[in-house]
Amino acid sequence: MQRLVAALVTALLAGCGSATAATGDPTPPVVEQAPQRAYAVGVRQFVVDPGSPRPLPVTVWYPVEPSGVPPAPAAADAPVVRPGAPVAAGRFPVVIYSHGLRSLPELHAPLTTRWAAAGFVVAAPAFPRTNLRARDFTRADVRNQPADGWRLIRHLVRVDARRGDPLAGHLAVDRIAAAGHSAGGFTTAGMFTSGHAARLRAGIVLAGGGLAGSFAGPVAPLLFVHGSADPVVPESVGRAAYARAPGPAAFLSLPGQGHGEYLTPGRPGFVQVLAATTDFLRWTLYDDRAALHRLPTDAHLPGVTTLTSRLPR
Repeated sequence: MQRLVAALVTALLAGCGSATAATGDPTPPVVEQAPQRAYAVGVRQFVVDPGSPRPLPVTVWYPVEPSGVPPAPAAADAPVVRPGAPVAAGRFPVVIYSHGLRSLPELHAPLTTRWAAAGFVVAAPAFPRTNLRARDFTRADVRNQPADGWRLIRHLVRVDARRGDPLAGHLAVDRIAAAGHSAGGFTTAGMFTSGHAARLRAGIVLAGGGLAGSFAGPVAPLLFVHGSADPVVPESVGRAAYARAPGPAAFLSLPGQGHGEYLTPGRPGFVQVLAATTDFLRWTLYDDRAALHRLPTDAHLPGVTTLTSRLPR
């Protein structure tokens, strides 16, 4: 099986794709409970290590002052996005989101902006050698991307403590999840290796699988999402990764679906995938037990989704 997964990582994915500044004011309050209203969403960009051999452009979506939408933590409607708007009061858990081959962070905005509206800061890097605009594209560089994810986490820890940065004091850097699609799913799995920091509390693997050494170190809940007819990364690869997960895990399958059409608003399964992933993040990063309990119901639509679960009840 390890040889199969290695071969898939090598050959897979030609088709992968698709705050108020801290300036001496009191520290913003921690958001102790998962928000019960949707936020509007802000967006900003920066580059991690711009002068290095692997500069890492990052797009960050984050909550801004509540939009007044009644309790819609997984609202299907697209949130209002306000570039550069001040971050809402509070500290918010962080999600590191990894794109697939020949993709870009902004192509995943239908999902990432909705997570931000639900009360998460989502930081999405454009990987140096696998993004859509990479001049020296190579799928083999996926093996280096988990280290890029950890480099981004270390950068965000510094940002949260950096006086004057708009995100300073707003990042709950002890409550981080990783998520990603396709090659980004493999990247996500590769962040959960022996010795990884306990601040990485959960993972979501969309149409991906495990890399060598994945699913070691501190046990973290994992959610796998996969189309049963995926022609790029077969569902069996995702299920093999699910079987290897040592802790709480769930596998959301979309019968008859391919490599990610369920991540497009309006397509069958999008509402269920959005609700299940948001419930999962609320449970793992906000300790929202109600979200955990409703996840099986939110994930279920006869004929569209099936859920296999080893999550607590």
